Amino acid sequence: MPSYRLNRINEEMLREMSQIIRSIKDPRVNSGFVTITHCDVSGDLKFAKIYFSVLNGDAAEVKKGLISAKGYIRHEIAERLNMRSTPEITFVSDDSMEKGAKISKILNDIEIKE
Repeated sequence: MPSYRLNRINEEMLREMSQIIRSIKDPRVNSGFVTITHCDVSGDLKFAKIYFSVLNGDAAEVKKGLISAKGYIRHEIAERLNMRSTPEITFVSDDSMEKGAKISKILNDIEIKE
């Protein structure tokens, strides 16, 4: 179970990443609507998984753009969060919003048929 401190760090990373992602100038990232859905920082604070979803666009291309901007993102995280060391970031595509929308559509179709 994550500690209170780790939960706070995850929330801060999520908040800062949501702001940082808007300042990335790479067209692969800012062409689609990209949302940071979750951050998972390891217990030793050396690694962070950043989960993102894309509303319209290709998640693979967005991931390439995020990986290409990783240096900038780590620099911004280091400046904004006063941590001893900045975690190594990996990006993971989160398709839970797409799955939720698909389930919602199925449920709506069922209601219409009845």
